[in-house]
Amino acid sequence: MAKKTKQPSLAEQFENLDADTKRRVQQQGTQHGHRVAKIKGSGPENPVKVLKRVLNYTFRNKLAAVLLVVLIILSSAAGAVGSFLLTFVIRAIESIARGQAEFSLLVTWIVAVACVYVVGVVSTFSYNRLMMFIAQGTLKRMRDDMFVNMQYLSLRYFDTHTHGELMSRYTNDVDTLRQMLSQSVPQMISAVVTIVVVLLCMIFMSFTLTLVMLAILSINIICIRFIGAESSKQFLKQQVSIGKVNGYVEEMMEGQKVVKVFCHEDKAREKFKAINEELRISGTRANQLTNMLGPMSNILSYFQYVVVAIVGAVFFATHSVAALSLYSVAAGGNGSFGVGDVGVLIAFLTLIRSFNQPVQQVTQQFNAIIMGLAGAERIFEIFDTPHEDKGGDITLVYGEGGIEKWSWKRPEKDGTFTYIPLRGDIRFRDVIFGYTPEKIILKDISLYAKPGQKIAFVGATGAGKTTITNLINRFYDIQSGSITYDGLDIKSINKDDLRRSLGIVLQDTHLFTGTVMDNIRYGRLTATDDECIAAARLANADYFISHLPEGYNTLIKGDGGNLSQGQRQLLAIARAMVSECPVLILDEATSSIDTRTEKLIEQGMDKLMEGRTVFVIAHRLSTVRNSQAIMVLDHGRIIERGTHDQLIAQKGVYYQLYTGAFELE
Repeated sequence: MAKKTKQPSLAEQFENLDADTKRRVQQQGTQHGHRVAKIKGSGPENPVKVLKRVLNYTFRNKLAAVLLVVLIILSSAAGAVGSFLLTFVIRAIESIARGQAEFSLLVTWIVAVACVYVVGVVSTFSYNRLMMFIAQGTLKRMRDDMFVNMQYLSLRYFDTHTHGELMSRYTNDVDTLRQMLSQSVPQMISAVVTIVVVLLCMIFMSFTLTLVMLAILSINIICIRFIGAESSKQFLKQQVSIGKVNGYVEEMMEGQKVVKVFCHEDKAREKFKAINEELRISGTRANQLTNMLGPMSNILSYFQYVVVAIVGAVFFATHSVAALSLYSVAAGGNGSFGVGDVGVLIAFLTLIRSFNQPVQQVTQQFNAIIMGLAGAERIFEIFDTPHEDKGGDITLVYGEGGIEKWSWKRPEKDGTFTYIPLRGDIRFRDVIFGYTPEKIILKDISLYAKPGQKIAFVGATGAGKTTITNLINRFYDIQSGSITYDGLDIKSINKDDLRRSLGIVLQDTHLFTGTVMDNIRYGRLTATDDECIAAARLANADYFISHLPEGYNTLIKGDGGNLSQGQRQLLAIARAMVSECPVLILDEATSSIDTRTEKLIEQGMDKLMEGRTVFVIAHRLSTVRNSQAIMVLDHGRIIERGTHDQLIAQKGVYYQLYTGAFELE
């Protein structure tokens, strides 16, 4: 008999969802008042600390915070006080009917009630507008601060966090925080104040009826918690199913060509039907229970209203002293209902209606606040991430210290400066590096690139070629050894100045939204239009640019979706050319360009590379034949080095790669 496979629990299924789907599950669950935030790992670790930090961030203006709280209290108290004053209106009507009071007394109490409700309306309108401005201002500052902080994080941080996860900080997390600040927190304060004020009014009017009301309320809460707990389980199943459906649809859309090539349409449709049926079942069960919550709560609240009305009527009819009323005592009575106290009963019943709604709001807004704090915690995590260090104090300057061109400006202990010409001499000495201490990528790498030399790196994928260039930029720091730039340890050079001296063309070309001219000028923002056009001609990009609808003013959108991969790479090369950097790093710069265009680019790049140090990474070995030195890497080690002719004569790994011997074997 086959062993039955253990099905993962609901919480485990939730944890297996991607970050965006988790946030969508939590956000939608909060809208229904479900306890999705209680899933392990979905709430903040220290909600009190995070809440305090959010409030300090939000209410930097203490006066605005005090004014907001006062307005919320006035708005909440107005409803309860208005219901309480209804007692005096009814008593005035009774007194007028018996001829014991003038009509002016009724007018006075009606005006008083109207004034209270006007104060409530004005306070509600004012605090909602004030909270809107405060919340939107807070979110703007938070997005600004988040983006600014992100610019100073190390590349390692982006390697360990997916783009989708970081984007969700700006979208889902900020949105849950917006909901918390603009709705949940004010409503929570309003609900709590309303509950306290209404409860005090009830106790003052009739302690016994208050006990009856609370007894029925406890039954209401128990029933709602039971149904809500079951509903939350089914709701979470529904959201997990939604996550599966969305993920499958997205996967099929991205891989539609592969599906059609292998004729898997029927299989894909069958799998989608199964996942969709699972969603239908879980969704039906979830909504059945969810739709019961509202009617069940309303029925129990009406039941509570009827029971209190019956008990109050009995007390009123029997003049029972069990219906002890502080209001009656304060009014000169003996503590029991009497003639003229029917207003107390009517006002009490009105207060019951004012009491149930905020109780439900507290339970619903509590979940929303927990979710908002979870989002805030993820936002603050970006704020608290240490910035990338700026490196050393050696800077890059132009035309100083008697040097006409670029030079390194090194401060000395005596307050003077030493100027070292920028030549592009880069040397590795016994470099050992690993992205993690447990996994070493580069092992005892030693090499040098003299000014004006072209150094090529070849080898299998994962051999460490790109890693070497990342170390020159100080995207990562080495574990041991040294890297020098014009005789200076790169750790002593300011990172911004170090990277300003390097021009890079990456294998994965990224273009920004803007014109073609803007994207070329990104290499040097001070470059003129003529200089950008000259760089484009040198990169052989001018021909296709001139055939675009608006030439150099053609707008590029979606990372250059309206251009071919080769055209995007040509623009990236032109961008590097206009930078006028003394050191160029070309990481598979011509991998997406046809061989004819590549030959034309090489002619232009030969002119560009005159007097510049160039590091080239290439799988197409024909592009590195004219290099002064070729390094063959294998598993993080340099196993061969020399010129093209020297390596061919050795008939080693490079010879096998160049002649295709590996493929033949």
